[in-house]
Amino acid sequence: MRFSFMFRLILLALLVIAVMIGLRMLSPVMEPWRDLLMNETVRRIVATPYFTIGDLAITPGFVIKAVIFLLLLGLFSAWTRRLLRDKLLVYTALDQGQRYALARICGYGVFLLGLLIGVQSTGVNLNSLLLVGGAVGIGIGLGLQNIANNFISGVILLVERPVKVGDRVEVEGIYGDVVRIVARSTWVRTNDNVVIIVPNSQFIENRVINWTANDRRVRFKVPFGVSYGSNPEQVRDVVLQVARANADVLDTPAADVIFTGFGDSALNFELRVWTETRVQNPKVLASDLYYAMFRAFREHKIEIPFPQRDLHLKSVIPLPVKSES
Repeated sequence: MRFSFMFRLILLALLVIAVMIGLRMLSPVMEPWRDLLMNETVRRIVATPYFTIGDLAITPGFVIKAVIFLLLLGLFSAWTRRLLRDKLLVYTALDQGQRYALARICGYGVFLLGLLIGVQSTGVNLNSLLLVGGAVGIGIGLGLQNIANNFISGVILLVERPVKVGDRVEVEGIYGDVVRIVARSTWVRTNDNVVIIVPNSQFIENRVINWTANDRRVRFKVPFGVSYGSNPEQVRDVVLQVARANADVLDTPAADVIFTGFGDSALNFELRVWTETRVQNPKVLASDLYYAMFRAFREHKIEIPFPQRDLHLKSVIPLPVKSES
């Protein structure tokens, strides 16, 4: 990985040198265009201000420079974020979510720092900044509340990290893995490989279930029932053997079986198992356990119940019928 990174730097340096040499060689061809750009009329159009913010004149030339500067600054901040996340932080003890959050915050910091440097280089004073801030405040008051709320919520998610990349979450009945946290929204990928874009404010304002906030170990419950003629202790031992034989069930904490009650047609039990590998698809784990339990019940002659109803008929005493004469 280090060799690949150095190789990319060398290629970038060679590309810059090639561009400089190419521009030098094309300078005779650019002479007519240079004369056109130096034309008094063009310069006057470029330098004509649209409006002013304090002492800052907003001209077409300034707009073009500002757009180019913001594009370059955005590319540089994104490059810095990828460099930290994929090249530098991988050698630390931070997990995937921590590396993502730290790289994202550093990217925002680089962008804001570059923006401040660019603003200072234009000679904008504090009064102009206050005017711009007032305009932004008016814009937020007129309809950008949701955007500002989601952006602030995204910063809170990256700093406090109640939800991080790689977590298994449940939001409004939707289960999925957090794959990306950006300024406005969080991307949650379901088991169907469908990405659901959730506004960041929902993770701050609403209840969110984070299945893997502490660690990857999660306990799942598998309910089942057997006939009344079965021995509960034998059922418990057979089901525990099935759970121990499953590769996705953890030995520690150990699985257990609880007797939940007497049903209409069955003795009701609940198998509780811990897993790390089946957090994303608990239904598959339950299906594997049900298959194995069905085979084990047949082997040990344990009956699986089906609904039964007893119908009691009472004898009816016939009433005498009077006949009309």
